[in-house]
Formats: sequence, structure tokens, C-alpha cells
Amino acid sequence: MESGTRDSQKILGTAHTRVEGPDKVTGRALYASDRPASETTAHAALVTSTVARGRITGFDLGAAQRVRGVLGIFTHREFAGAVAPVKHLMAGGYANSSHRPLDSDAVAYAGQIVALVVAETQEAAEEAAGAVRVSYAEEPAAGGFDAPGAETVRLADLKAQHADIVRGDAEAGWRDAAIRVAARYETPVQHHNPIELFTTRAAWDGDRLTVHEPTRYVGAAQHGLAVQLGLDPAQVRVVAGLIGGHFGSKFALSQHTALVALAARRLGQPVSLVPTRRQGFTIANYRPESRHAIRLGADRDGRFTALVHEAETVTSRFDPFVMEGAEVTASLYACPNIRTEERAVRVDRNTPGPMRAPPEVPFLFALESAVDEMAVALDMDPIVLRRLNDTAIDPVSGKPFSTRPLMACFDAGAQAFGWARRAPHPGTMRDGPWRVGLGCAASVRPVKIAAATLRVRLGPDGTAEVACAHHEIGNGITTLLAMGAAEGLGVPVERVTVRLGDTALPAAGISGGSSTTTSLMNALALGCGQIRETLAQAATGQGGRLAGRDPAALSLAAGRLSAPDGTGLALADAVGPAGVETLAEFVPAGGDREKALAGLRQGHIGLALGGGGHAVSWGFGAQFAEVHVHAETGEIRVARLTGAFAAGRILNPLTAKSQLTGGMIWGLGSALLEETVLDGAAYRNPDLAEYLVPTSADAPEVEALLVPDPDDQVDALGLKGLGELGIIGVNAAIANAVHHATGRRIRKLPIRLEDVA
Repeated sequence: MESGTRDSQKILGTAHTRVEGPDKVTGRALYASDRPASETTAHAALVTSTVARGRITGFDLGAAQRVRGVLGIFTHREFAGAVAPVKHLMAGGYANSSHRPLDSDAVAYAGQIVALVVAETQEAAEEAAGAVRVSYAEEPAAGGFDAPGAETVRLADLKAQHADIVRGDAEAGWRDAAIRVAARYETPVQHHNPIELFTTRAAWDGDRLTVHEPTRYVGAAQHGLAVQLGLDPAQVRVVAGLIGGHFGSKFALSQHTALVALAARRLGQPVSLVPTRRQGFTIANYRPESRHAIRLGADRDGRFTALVHEAETVTSRFDPFVMEGAEVTASLYACPNIRTEERAVRVDRNTPGPMRAPPEVPFLFALESAVDEMAVALDMDPIVLRRLNDTAIDPVSGKPFSTRPLMACFDAGAQAFGWARRAPHPGTMRDGPWRVGLGCAASVRPVKIAAATLRVRLGPDGTAEVACAHHEIGNGITTLLAMGAAEGLGVPVERVTVRLGDTALPAAGISGGSSTTTSLMNALALGCGQIRETLAQAATGQGGRLAGRDPAALSLAAGRLSAPDGTGLALADAVGPAGVETLAEFVPAGGDREKALAGLRQGHIGLALGGGGHAVSWGFGAQFAEVHVHAETGEIRVARLTGAFAAGRILNPLTAKSQLTGGMIWGLGSALLEETVLDGAAYRNPDLAEYLVPTSADAPEVEALLVPDPDDQVDALGLKGLGELGIIGVNAAIANAVHHATGRRIRKLPIRLEDVA
């Protein structure tokens, strides 16, 4: 029956505009803080610490309390001990940070919440918050690398599941190498800055709490709040709805959410919090700065003989969160001798978190820059060097790649980009006063997949519904689910309703790791298959209209359940007046089913690698950049970006290319613009006036190509996910192009005018 359905109505794999698009462009779409407020809804504003470390010695609340409409000012004096501890999501808990604001007079970082002001209006709350005066006993704080008091620890000692990699004898391979590249690379602090802020609205109905918040893991927020507030998870409902961008932020349970809920309970009315953008730099997460020491050795033919990658990444004092990435750099190219070592540097700042392609963006910047340096040292074309060191076998695990279309991406991208016109030596291509450089880099990311539950319903009137607690973050999963249900159930796309982002719906995991499509679409295929099987068995069983027929031969399409000879019955007759409904419970291959589903329903993160453990499954891409550098001023312009990507089966090429081109433009920001500047242990530029992100005026000509990548090992549908693939490698491609244009190797991001002038 599977083949009959797919053959009769092919929808997946074709371009389709977003089903929620009209609501978004007309303003009908509702986000968390857009939900209609009741007349009794109060409004909150935050007061955050102006020192990085120390203790609060007192408050002057007189002026704030005199602001008309103020309902309450809450500090640690009111809330100490009111919120139970919850561990970080990556440490087996639920939160984006284990730090509890308003639990004591201690200040752990600049921008920590030290008071919550609630008033009748947003304006009054903000005015009163601005009038709160806090006095501190300040203590020395370590802000970053090399600061006095910063604590460097081996990641293997901080995270029990981490192990540094040793394969062969890296020191001997380095010593015997004919050509060597040894360099240090650095990436800066970066913040996500989604357009939608980190809002929260909490309302109580007796002992039941409802929270509207743009979190990308409603399950973790629900269970975390239950622990924090001493509730049963069934008493907590979390609704995310549409999310106005997160890019890795809005990660699990935010530590301000419980404070808003407590204020709502104490005041006996709903409370809404819309923090400022500046506060978003410290009440949420960020991409931490990183440093990389790379040693790459090769023989005279260009074959790698040794790779040593030593990395340091900043984290907070109180959480063991570090996104390790050397396992990707170690496995990218063939090399017999590999050693990695990763270290965490603990400082007095808020906890970092994942930011689109969390480890690969900084780690591949280092490796792909070093590979380009090796190509220069060998006087070899960078693509030729990569082809020479391509491998079908992971050099670390010894497992085969389920598919390995890396060089197919380089071939497709090089042809579309015009790589053949690249002059072999740096500094030789010109366009009037502009020096022209062409650079490339690999884009790779391991496939992630997770358990998911999903309810599918087919009605007698030809309507269908898909319901799941997962989230629409703007990536188009609503459209994919509608397309998949339409194809699987034989109904038009416009007749499918998709409900997402609510803990009242069947449980699903985190929206992250490019795992949304891989997880949910496999769950949907399972659910549609269950409905088709139910209908076929009923129709072909005793007394059925198609009794005696082979149920596996029936197809469900165009409002009919049909046998191969064309006989059949109308959809209304097949499903009956009540319709048919099923709950699909998807668990990735090789996983412990009961454990995975239990963890899912308890709000624990459960991402697994694609391929079921039998093969290494990655998405692949090749990035190309043309950069112009003014010979006199040093002004840097990116003229073109071309990317070719192989990410398994593509379900909607329109939204896939949108994701990829958006990621590529963000990669330009990673290379040239984005940097959160530190002033001691505080952020100096926490706003969009001084934190630079690419705008339409910065975006060059961008082309994203889709390279066929049939993979029958990664999962049942051959999906790999591509949400993060587009940004990876762009920073290295641009840096390599800058070197090709100027002869200057810039190893620290972002690259600025003063670096090349």
C-alpha cells in the first residue's frame, strides 16, 4: 500500500509555498506576546545587575514604588528559596542555565536579574524598573580568556561523556611531515538577536499554570517549571505557537519564566514580560568565544599525515555547557594520525548556548583555514587538496559514511561559481582599484534525529489534522507536515490543519540540531501508514466492501480507497462518520524504544546520530566566496556567495533553498560583522545599533544549489536535515578569499578593514 499511495499523489519533493505565509505577511499570525491579554493582565519589567560579580547590599525602591500603577517589586528578599534548583538541559535537567536569579544577594554575572517590577501597564513597569536603585559590594570578575581568575579545565574532566581523540601517533606524523602548517585561530562572542524577544506570559487558574513563551522546547519548559514550582507536570501547560526566530536561543527553560509565574501567583492576575533587546544578551544564551591551535602535516604529494586540533571555549562558572566540535574536524579528511584536546574556560558570565551550527561554525573556520594554508604551502589548488584527502571511511571510528558526496558538492559549486577562472597565486586578480579573491571551504554536519510522537486524524469530509508539541520556528515544518499528510492520506494540502507548539499535544523534543524534519517527518510517515493500514484492513476484512483483496495493494488518493483494478470506495465510506485517528510513536533505529519515549515525555533531550550506529551519516556542502578588497582603503565587500549542498532527500526545494541562502548570508555576518565586544566581564554593544548583523544592503548575489544525495541508510525516509548546513564554512571561505585577494592571512574573526588596510 505504501507504493500505491506515493505513486498516485506525489507532493513531497516539489516546491510549495509556506502554508502559514499569508498569516505572517498580513499580520494575522500570533506570537507569544501577541496573545490577547485579559483586562487583568499586568506587565513586568526587569532590573539587571550593573556589576559582574559581588553581592547586593541594598535597594532604594522609593522612587519606583511611587510610580502610578506599580503593583509589586520583587527581589531576592521575596523570592529566595521560592524556586527549586533545576540543572542545565545538557546536564540532565531542563534549563538553559542552572543559575537562579532572585534566589540570594549574590551576583554571578553582569546583566543578572536582580529585581522584577510589575505594574498595570508596560510603560509604568519600565519607568519603575528604571527608578530602582541597587547598591553592590563588587568583587573581581574574570571576563574571558587569560583574565585573572579564569579557570581552564579539560573538557573530558568537565563532561563525563566527552573523550578527546587519539588515533595513530600525531606527534610522529607531524615530525615526519614534509609540509607543515601550524596556526592559531580565534572566533568571537556572538549573540543570536532574533526579532522576537524573550517574552513570557503566565496565568494561573487555581493550581494550574499556563505559560505562553517562544521556547523551542515546550516539554523541557513544562517539566522544568513543575520542578521549580513544586507542581505536577500535568498542572503546567506551555504554549509556544509561532516563534519569531531563535537560531539556537530560546533554549529549553528560561530562568526568568518561573519569576513571572511567581509574580502572577502572588498578585492573583496574569503577568506579561517583554524584556528589552539589551537584556536579551544576558537573560538568554550566546555563542561563546573560541581559540583553536591547529597543526596539519602533509607529505609532498599533499596527503595529510597528521592533524592536531586543540581548542578552548568559554563557559560559565556554574554550568558544564560546552559545544565540543573536534569530533567533526577529526573525521572530515583522511589522516592516519590524529589528536584532539578540548578545554573549557570558566568565567564570570552567563551560560552560553547553541547558536546555529554550534560547534561547526567556529571549529570548521579553524580547520578549513588551515587546509587553505596547506594548499598555499603546497602550491596546490584548494579543491584538488581536498579531493586528494577525501575519504569514504571515517578515520576516527573506522565506520563507512552512509554517503559521501563532499566532492560532488565541490564539483557542482565550482562549476556554478566559475572557480576555473581563479588565478593560482594570491594578489594577482584585480578589478580596477579592487583586489579580487576567490575562496572555498567545506560545510559538513552530522545528522541528528530524535524520538517524536504525533497525532494524525483523517475525517470523512476529506480534511486531515496533524498535531504535535514540536515548534514552528520559521523553518517551514508546518508546510512539510501539511505536504506529508496530504501525500500520505490522499487529500489536498489546503485541507490539512497542522497544530504545533503546545504541551497539550503529543510530546516531541527540542527544535534544534537540524533534527526537526528528520524526526517529525519520519513520525508522520509512520502515522499516515497506520491510518492507511487501518482503512485497508477494515475494507478488505470480512464484511468489508473490498473483502478478499490484498490490503497492501490498496491506495489512498483523491478521496478514494482504491484497488489496482480501480474498484474502491469513497473516503467518507472508508473512514466512517467519526473519522480515523492514530498516535504515531517514532523512535530512531537502534534506540531503546521504551527509554526514548519515556525521556521524551519527561522533557529530556534525546538527540541521536542518524544512521542507527552502523554508518556515519553527515550532510555535506561546499561554500564559495568572491571577495573584493579595496587596494587603498581596505574596504571589504563580498560580491558573490555560492553553496552546493547534499542533504539527503529534499522534501520542499523552495523552503530548503530559503534556509540555505539565509544561513549563507548569516555566515557573511560571522566572517565580517558579528562580534559582541567585552568590557571586562560585561557586554559593551548589546543592541542592534552596535552589534552588526547583515542587512539586505550587505547581502551579495547568493546561490544555493541542491546536489542529489540518495541515502537509504540514514533513516527510513533518507532525510538529513539542512537548517544549519548553510552557515557552516562561509566564514572560512570568505577568510580564504581575503587571503587570495590580499596575501594576508586573517586568523581572527570578524575580519575588519583595519586587518587588511
